[in-house]
Amino acid sequence: MQKMPFIFGKSTDFENFTDREEEVSRLICNFKSLVNTTIISPRRWGKTSLVENAAHKIRTENNKIKVCLLDIFNVRSEAEFYEHFAKEILKATASKWEEMAANAKEFLSQLLPKITFSPDSQAEISFGIGWEALQKSPDDILNLAENIAISKKIKVIVCIDEFQSIGDFPDNPAFQRKLRSHWQHHHNVAYCLYGSKRHMLLDIFSNVSMPFYKFGDILFLQKIDNSIWGEFIKKRFEDTGKKISHEQAEYLAQLVDNHPYYVQQLAQQAWLRTKTACSKAIIDNSLQGIKNQLSLLFIGQIEKITTTQINFLKAVLNGETAFSSQEVLKKYRLGASANLKKIKNALLSKEIIDIQGKKIEILDPVFKLWLIEDYY
Repeated sequence: MQKMPFIFGKSTDFENFTDREEEVSRLICNFKSLVNTTIISPRRWGKTSLVENAAHKIRTENNKIKVCLLDIFNVRSEAEFYEHFAKEILKATASKWEEMAANAKEFLSQLLPKITFSPDSQAEISFGIGWEALQKSPDDILNLAENIAISKKIKVIVCIDEFQSIGDFPDNPAFQRKLRSHWQHHHNVAYCLYGSKRHMLLDIFSNVSMPFYKFGDILFLQKIDNSIWGEFIKKRFEDTGKKISHEQAEYLAQLVDNHPYYVQQLAQQAWLRTKTACSKAIIDNSLQGIKNQLSLLFIGQIEKITTTQINFLKAVLNGETAFSSQEVLKKYRLGASANLKKIKNALLSKEIIDIQGKKIEILDPVFKLWLIEDYY
C-alpha cells in the first residue's frame, strides 16, 4: 500500500516537516544556549512538530543534551503535574529503566518514590508521602532536571506542550509563582513552553502582572509562505508518481489561508482524487468535500455561541472595522458598544477568532468558508 504523502492531525516526522528553517534554527540556538523559549501561535499551526524536529536535530548533534517532551493536556492538578513532570524527566535523562529507578532513588529519596512498569514498558511514578507534604516542599521535583544535569554533566531541555493548562489548576497564580521561582535559577536546563490556546499563553507570558512575564524568548509563529507550500506540495505529488503544477499547488494552499493543518488535509484529498495530474477542479471538489465532512462539527460550534456573537462574526466576514459605530451596532444588532468587549472575549476563549492589533480574523479557514457559503 502506497504511503500517504501528506500528514495532518498529528505531529509530522522529520521527513514530512515543511519549511520553518528560521524557526528551527532559532529554537536550536536557544536550546544550545539554554535560553527559555515560549512558542505562541493559533492551534494547528505546527508548534509540536517544530519542537519535535528541533529536538530530533539537537539529539543527533549532541548526546550531552537531553530533551524531555511532555504534554500536560490531561493534567488537571498540581499533584498530577508533579508526578507527570518527574516521570518524564527521569525517562528523558536515563537510557534504561534501571538507571531511571536509580535516579529516582538518588534525587527524589525524600519523597519515597515508587516506580512501576506495565507490560508495554510504560513507567508510572507515585510518591510515598502525602499530598500535603509534597505541596509544601516540591523542591526536589521542580529542581529535578537541574540536579540530574549537574550530577551527570549534561544539559537538559524541558519542552512542555499545552502549558496553558496550568491556568485551570486550583490556586493557579501561586503555582505559577512556584514554578518561576525554581526554574529561573536553573543554569543547566532550558524550558520550552507552548500550547494550543494563543490568548491564554499571551496572558501568561506577556501580562506584566503574571509570574512568567519575561521568562525568556517569545517566538511568534507566522504562516508558511505560499510559494514554499507550492514547492512542498508539488514535490510530494512527484515523489508518488503524480503531477500538480506549482501554480495549482500554490492555489491549493491559498484556498485555506496557508493554514498548515488544512493545507496538508486538502493536499491529501486532492492527491487521493488524482490519477495522474491534478487540476483546479479536483482541488475545488476536495475542499468542498472537507467542508461537507466538517459541517456537523461546525453546526455544533454555532449552536454553542450566542446570537450577538454570530452577528459579530458576520460583521467580521463583511469586512467591518468600525464595530463601535452606531451604524455597525445597529446593522448587525450587536447591542450597546460596551457589549463588544464581552463578545470578543467570548469568541477568543472559544478559539473562533484571533485579534492582532485592530485586525480580527476567523481562525479556521474551512469554518470561515462554511459560514460564507452555507450558513449566512
